[in-house]
Amino acid sequence: MPDRQQIAADWAARGFTCDLWTDPPSQSWEDFTHATDELVTVLAGDMEFEVQGRVHHPQPGEELLIPAGAVHSARNIGSTTARWLYGYRE
Repeated sequence: MPDRQQIAADWAARGFTCDLWTDPPSQSWEDFTHATDELVTVLAGDMEFEVQGRVHHPQPGEELLIPAGAVHSARNIGSTTARWLYGYRE
């Protein structure tokens, strides 16, 4: 499992916050936008992120940047609870 504290320290050094999000199976969050860049990293589970129409399936520990203003969605497509980190550029 990826090291949450190490990721948080890396993101802080790059000017991002870092918080944990937990989604039950089949949870989806559709068509969001933010005024700032967002980073996400899956810790556990099977997440799908759609950014500007492009679908991503990051593996645990893999980082995904969602640019400011990009329409994006997050979906737990697995059969278990997903845990992932998200952070916004400060």
